Amino acid sequence: MRHAALTSIFLLLALAMGPVQPVSASVDAAPAQEVLQEQAAAQEHADDDHGPLPPAWLVLPFAALLIMIATGPLFFAHHWHHHYPKYSVVLGLFVGLYYIFVLDSPIAVEHAASEYLSFIALVASLFIAASGIFVSINAKGTPLNNVVLLFSASVIANIIATTGSAMLFIRSYMRLNKGRLKAYHIVFFIFLVANVGGALTPIGDPPLFLGFLRGVPFFWTFTHVWYIWLPATALILLVFYVLDSRNKAESPNAVPGQPIVSLEGSKSFFWVAIIIISVFIDPNVFPWVPDLHYLLGVPFGIREIIMFTVAFLAFKTADKTAMEKNEFNFEPIREVGWLFLGIFATMQPALQLISNFASQNADSLTVGLFYWGTGALSGILDNAPTYLNFLAASMGKFGMDVNDPASVNAFAESLNSAIYLQAISVAAVFFGAMSYIGNAPNFMVKAIAESNGVETPSFMGYIVRYSIPILLPVYFVIYIVFYSGWIL
Repeated sequence: MRHAALTSIFLLLALAMGPVQPVSASVDAAPAQEVLQEQAAAQEHADDDHGPLPPAWLVLPFAALLIMIATGPLFFAHHWHHHYPKYSVVLGLFVGLYYIFVLDSPIAVEHAASEYLSFIALVASLFIAASGIFVSINAKGTPLNNVVLLFSASVIANIIATTGSAMLFIRSYMRLNKGRLKAYHIVFFIFLVANVGGALTPIGDPPLFLGFLRGVPFFWTFTHVWYIWLPATALILLVFYVLDSRNKAESPNAVPGQPIVSLEGSKSFFWVAIIIISVFIDPNVFPWVPDLHYLLGVPFGIREIIMFTVAFLAFKTADKTAMEKNEFNFEPIREVGWLFLGIFATMQPALQLISNFASQNADSLTVGLFYWGTGALSGILDNAPTYLNFLAASMGKFGMDVNDPASVNAFAESLNSAIYLQAISVAAVFFGAMSYIGNAPNFMVKAIAESNGVETPSFMGYIVRYSIPILLPVYFVIYIVFYSGWIL
């Protein structure tokens, strides 16, 4: 097991260096003894999955990495730009080696390796494939046109994932606002296209896809979230419209006689489609798919192999003119690869401790607390494993096992428990917009904007100036209306 975990670490390092982050019968309370037995079995399974609990101080490397991400570009930018991979690797290795040699829990490192490889495979492949498509919008950059683009890209995020939609539209969005592009344009793009927009389908955002793999019906998310998604999206767009209306700078006028939207490199849509289809090539979805982790002991599967292969082929066959017009380079994915390598490695102790706390206190946690707990942690931890941990804890309230697809399906369809799944799903996706590291495409959008000479807020500036004053009031209204019990 130690050998496998060490192999996982070196695989992560190698990959990050290359150019190449989701109605009927209710559930009755089980007899007390039966509930205790099921919870004991679930706890035993959790111990097998994650090993012994780490000491609380092992969260410090994760905190240190977050602090450096927040302060590095501000106070020691030149040093940070040249050495951030080293900090990420050293902190990640420290935590990984502690798990292997002190906690004797290499399985935790293997989990981190598997999650990271799935994350970077999806993000890198969509980044490269979508960069081969040049979207030209022949319109003037106005508040109304921006609202139309942001809303359209948010809807499309549910079809090609938030990462795919963000990579497809970010450059055309910046070109549309040439001459008037400000930091808030990038921030609201992250809010909507990279996060909130993808809350309607399991394809849209990684947390929802994890739920689908565990047994949540594919269309459950749409039917239970659309009436929250729509007003939340409208409120954020309204704030954007008011803010953008105060921007009096002018962008170039539309060219008469030219189509409003034109595409170059449309053949790359084929590669995007292959990537989206490959998301479902998982043993949990189709039993005939070989489980390479079980068969070979490697921290990746057929899906990741397909995605990395497509990334290579998409780059080699891309329309070179489209790539040049998109000013494509590998720096954004390189930065994301290195930083999230450290994040995935160092956040494991925090996830374990949070999961343990939520499981131990599930009976006393209300729907509102699940909403705020999932949300708060999704903003600073990767929102996918946060979603899964709180889903497991909420199912524990009903004596149900998150590892049983039939139980997850029943949990989703029950009138008593569906509200918990809804709260966790909404919070994981929406709160992923609270920081640059809350969701896979956030940091990449920032990196692309900066590589094109666009000023973006710092890590703390993003949170203090934008996400807290703009998003938190919207999310608080959602809590009051749907989860506080004061109105509904």
